[in-house]
Amino acid sequence: MSLQKPIIKYLNDFLDYSEIEKGLSSKTQENYTRFLRKFFAWLKKSQNDALKPSELTAEHIWQYKVYLSRHIDPKTQKTLKKTTQNCYLIALRSFLEFFVEKNINSLPPSKVKLAKDRADKEIKFLTLNQLSNLLNAPESGTIIGLRDRAILETLFSTGLRVAELTALNRDQLRIKENTQDLEIAIVGKGDKIRTVYFSERAIKALRAYLKERKDMDEALFINYKRGSAKSSASRRLTVKSIEEIVKKYVILSGLPVMATPHTLRHSFATDLLNAGVDLRTVQEFLGHSNIATTQIYTHVTNKQLRDIHRQVHDKRKF
Repeated sequence: MSLQKPIIKYLNDFLDYSEIEKGLSSKTQENYTRFLRKFFAWLKKSQNDALKPSELTAEHIWQYKVYLSRHIDPKTQKTLKKTTQNCYLIALRSFLEFFVEKNINSLPPSKVKLAKDRADKEIKFLTLNQLSNLLNAPESGTIIGLRDRAILETLFSTGLRVAELTALNRDQLRIKENTQDLEIAIVGKGDKIRTVYFSERAIKALRAYLKERKDMDEALFINYKRGSAKSSASRRLTVKSIEEIVKKYVILSGLPVMATPHTLRHSFATDLLNAGVDLRTVQEFLGHSNIATTQIYTHVTNKQLRDIHRQVHDKRKF
């Protein structure tokens, strides 16, 4: 017990553990560092910078949660959202898990409870009619229209995150004239490898788009803005560009919701669940590390089941 260092002195040990034993990416480690530094700053502010792991109590955690809930973000001049508060708390929980793994006497990780958000997390997804209107919105007479159709079809067919979509290269796809099935391995969030599958519609849209490509850029989806073709740098579309493309066709197709690339991912997951696919399988399709993340979609399907139940049983007359 006497050999323990102050909590704030364990950061580098925690990062080594995260990299070597947990296999976390450098980006995740960077985020954990940022989140934990806020906890360390709070310890210093509350004159607890010499606090050792064994001296950390549930009361300290409570006071830190109070601090987070009242903290004003200097960028927005508003208090932190519940989701942001939970990012800091999840990092702290992982820090305490590190103490457990290394047999360092400390407060159990279970004592760090996440902030409750009273507002239900609303999952926005498109109906089949809305999807049809959106996917058919791009014109097929131009290379840009062909590209945009391929983007929309790929997003819905695969459930890719937008960053995963922008990272795709042409040589990952082997689309021949008679190709009907296509699956590729991608490296997703947290450097997790998973397989994604393309529908016949998506394959057809990609084939039509790639057939018109005359450039040598390795990126699957590229920019066609004036002047971009003259640059020697890659013309790979950015996440922001994909978001703008989706927004454009949402407006053109007259959808009542402001859909984003992530809305198409939500629609992909909801469509699978409505078709009877089990939650564990949907988790694999989406590349979620934790089943709890996938469970947010059951709120949507459960509501639909409830509506069906009401429609049937409210009409029963005995």
